[in-house]
Amino acid sequence: QMRLRESGGESVQTGGSLTLSCAVSGYAVTTYVMGWLRQAPGKGREEREAVATIDSDGVTTYADSVKGRFTISRDNDKNILYLAMNDLEPEDTATYYCAADPRTHATTATMVGVWLGLGTKVTVSS
Repeated sequence: QMRLRESGGESVQTGGSLTLSCAVSGYAVTTYVMGWLRQAPGKGREEREAVATIDSDGVTTYADSVKGRFTISRDNDKNILYLAMNDLEPEDTATYYCAADPRTHATTATMVGVWLGLGTKVTVSS
């Protein structure tokens, strides 16, 4: 069973930067599609948005809302997934979930978060 544990969420001001981490156990971080989903305040679970994915080949995809500002990466030796977030906006305020999809290829449009962590909260204030 895959286990995911996020860290790194905190409160920052508009324009700031944060890097989220996800410690992966049970499987190698390269096995499946890994990604980051976010759930904005007041929105339901079904409205979670996949903002970044990285597949088993290392191909990355991004939601239009974060393209050019967020970067997903992984450390294969440490089995950690990262999300570097720059130029943060109040609209980025959300709980961010590390997710895994039991396929080898998917995009932000097709990813299904079968395994999820408990989430880490990011708040961006203006």
